[in-house]
Amino acid sequence: MIFDESMREILAEAKVIAVIGAKDKAGQPVNMVGTYLIDQGYTVIPVHPVRQNVWGLTTYKSIADIPVPVDIVNVFRASEYCAAHADEVLALSDKPTMFWMQSGIRSQEAGEKLAANKIAVVEDKCIMVEHSRLGLEKK
Repeated sequence: MIFDESMREILAEAKVIAVIGAKDKAGQPVNMVGTYLIDQGYTVIPVHPVRQNVWGLTTYKSIADIPVPVDIVNVFRASEYCAAHADEVLALSDKPTMFWMQSGIRSQEAGEKLAANKIAVVEDKCIMVEHSRLGLEKK
């Protein structure tokens, strides 16, 4: 479990957020969240195995393909895929500070693996909503 102060600190210090399951399809939550994060000044790195140029940005097929360290991994995939994404994250030489599973997404297995490696885990919360609620939103 992560408390508000820790969440606020990580979100305030983060610069690079990878979005797994990124899509720039109007009306979809992942599109709203992705554009919000970009508007808030984060460097957003879309990750999708098929789509290209999501939000006009270079889009990588997997988290392992990203050539720079990532601070937060934000997951927009069904819960059953989260443990595999946790394994991908744990295989990185530069591990992120946080692994964020969006609203409706939970994985005890992923959470336990990541927490054992000192990576903060958020489940079933929208990063956009929490960012704003914690007073971090740039007006």
